[in-house]
Amino acid sequence: MFRILLILFLFVPLFEIYILIKVGAVIGALPTITLVVFTAVLGALLIRLQGFSILSRVRSTLGRGEVPAIEMMEGVVLLISGALLLTPGFFTDTVGFMCLIPSLRRRFIVWFIRRHTMVSRPSYHTEGDRGPRIIEGESERVDDNNDRHM
Repeated sequence: MFRILLILFLFVPLFEIYILIKVGAVIGALPTITLVVFTAVLGALLIRLQGFSILSRVRSTLGRGEVPAIEMMEGVVLLISGALLLTPGFFTDTVGFMCLIPSLRRRFIVWFIRRHTMVSRPSYHTEGDRGPRIIEGESERVDDNNDRHM
């Protein structure tokens, strides 16, 4: 986990700065800044549109009485995509725009769920295989005419 955080917070920004310097040397500083701002604005608009689309699918899935698990995961990926697109740089923009492609996004979500989901079988006997569990207790029946019977 520490390695992943080190890569995210140290190497990705350094890589972004390197790419920005190289692109700025080729096309100039002002066009580079304009391109970075343009990708952020375009990404925000696309995320808004796709967010409304996912919200509509969540509502229809809930209307059918199903759990909108994939749609909720897509919302999380869109949130991450938005953060990447608003971060200045071309590498994060590329990853952010890739998250906006619905087929890639769903494929990634299915892969993630399969990789990180543990399936366990329900256990009916918690204390070994001793048979059914018996719970003792008392009950009381109350009729409409408030007579109590035991």
